[in-house]
Amino acid sequence: MPLQPPTPVAGRITRRTLLKATTATAGALATAVASAEETLAEAAASFVKGVDISWAPQMEARGYSWKNAGGQQTQDLLTILKGYGITDVRLRTFVNPSNDPADGHCGVNEVAAFAKRVEAASMSIMLDYMFGGTWNSVGVQNPPVAWRNMGYSQMRTAMGTYVNQTITVMRNNDVLPTWVQIGNEINSGRRRPVGSVSSPAQLTGLLNAAYDQVKAVSPNSTVYIHLAQPQKYDVMATFFGRFAAAGGKWDMSVFSSYGSADLAAGIVGNMKRISDAYGKPFLQSEFGGRVDRASSTQASLVAYTKALKANGGQGIFYWEPECMSRSPATTWAPGTPPASDPPRS
Repeated sequence: MPLQPPTPVAGRITRRTLLKATTATAGALATAVASAEETLAEAAASFVKGVDISWAPQMEARGYSWKNAGGQQTQDLLTILKGYGITDVRLRTFVNPSNDPADGHCGVNEVAAFAKRVEAASMSIMLDYMFGGTWNSVGVQNPPVAWRNMGYSQMRTAMGTYVNQTITVMRNNDVLPTWVQIGNEINSGRRRPVGSVSSPAQLTGLLNAAYDQVKAVSPNSTVYIHLAQPQKYDVMATFFGRFAAAGGKWDMSVFSSYGSADLAAGIVGNMKRISDAYGKPFLQSEFGGRVDRASSTQASLVAYTKALKANGGQGIFYWEPECMSRSPATTWAPGTPPASDPPRS
């Protein structure tokens, strides 16, 4: 069942916040990853152990720091994560975002600046295009304000121009992404009804415009299509069937799942079915769990890692392991995921 948000606390952010309910600390993540390595056969060196730490820059600006396993605050967050075997970092980007600490930031210049730190740590970058001024997810696919009243042709041009400009910013900062995700959890399409799954030619035109501009600037980047809730196989099959039939371009299929350990094998099995149907590799681009249920989070991470490796999945990304439940030095408060991005099984 969906998690219930906590009672609002006066003067604190309680929606779209740093997640007590759905994230774990870097230490909890490290424990889970270490356990996975101890209990599973040795994985191929290429298996991606990634994290999405997009909140880190604004957290640092608000006074957050992170401790290593020895309790020292002297190390950079990326150094700590790399020490736990993390190899790749996912960073979201919003179009003309606000300065809201939970719902904003993540403009391309801020992302590029943080990506330089990721690159300096010898970690690969996944760029996650939300294609909104703030959160987009399986339940919500809102365009940025400037695109709100655009028809299909205008939006296709706007998306292509935006992708070209932003990937060029990354190139000019010497941080071209290894992976690029063109849309976040786009099960129902992009900018409904303009790019709805029920309008597959327009959906495909929008996504292909993004794909083409990524390749124009960064031809070696792997371009993802990202869907959520892979337990709903029929929804995935409908999306990919219509997208492929309309000439959709993509290099890899990626999926979000926050399901429990007992669901992992079946959910990853569905990912593989889609992978096999279209001859595309796959990985899990989001997984997370509750910090107050560390044992079940650990068990689920182990189960997903095992299932992915058994089925040829290329890796897993933990969503926002750096988020802290509370800090006396800041106004961050325990909260829930973004309202448009509820917990998903």
